[in-house]
Amino acid sequence: MPELPEVEAVGRALRPLVKGQRIRCLHVFHAIALKPQLPADAARVVEGRRVQEVFRRGKYLFLALDRGLVEMHFRFDGQLLWFSSAKELLQRANANEDGVHVDVALEFGKGVLGFADRRHFGRVHAWAREEACAPLRKLGMDAFASGFTANELHERLSRSRRPLKEFLLDQTRIAGIGNIYSTEALWHARLDPWRLANSLDRKKSAKLHKAIVYVLRRALECCQDPAPDFRDPKWWFQGLEEILRAYQREDLPCRRCGRLIVRAEQGGRSTYYCKHCQK
Repeated sequence: MPELPEVEAVGRALRPLVKGQRIRCLHVFHAIALKPQLPADAARVVEGRRVQEVFRRGKYLFLALDRGLVEMHFRFDGQLLWFSSAKELLQRANANEDGVHVDVALEFGKGVLGFADRRHFGRVHAWAREEACAPLRKLGMDAFASGFTANELHERLSRSRRPLKEFLLDQTRIAGIGNIYSTEALWHARLDPWRLANSLDRKKSAKLHKAIVYVLRRALECCQDPAPDFRDPKWWFQGLEEILRAYQREDLPCRRCGRLIVRAEQGGRSTYYCKHCQK
């Protein structure tokens, strides 16, 4: 599931392709990707509008228009594709068993941006005004924001009695951290996922903040080398498994103490940690 580093890498790669371009047409192949919005309503918002900026908040990617906003949420398997023209899009999109799956596409003067998710969990929404975008309003402080400091994290932790792992996954508190990087940050900070958030003193909060920033920035480096290739439908991020220290390493030796990493369920998600190292 794309988290902050993956979405940030996608946004940086997409920006030079679409910034300044005008949206000619919205192509809808699978309307479920727009739900609960109707295709006609989305088309009225985006068609004829120019992309002024590409930005990310949390795990969401946004196209800021000269009037309005396009919101993209990749969920588990969503991805972006790039076609040289509308002709190529219509020739390849969902054409046959070997065709490229596309749910929604934005046609520009130069090229076409496709959004695809075969499992249909990902969503694309159009908003007439940025202020009306519900997900943007609900997101907490972004983990890459300048205001996300060790002191700010400590203040937020001190107001919560939730387990640390669940706290980190709450996008209304800190936006952008998902199951993978919360697991990794807690391993680096040597903190038990079930430890209560408000039990951390300033020293331990600072250690967790340092771990979060390190893990996210290291993952972003991996996500940009190589950079996302929207022209290749089979492209995906490479090398991330090499930097993981706990996530999906059940029954493998902890890379710090040698004891086995264990898997447990927490808040409906799998969490991985070292019982010996993480307290």
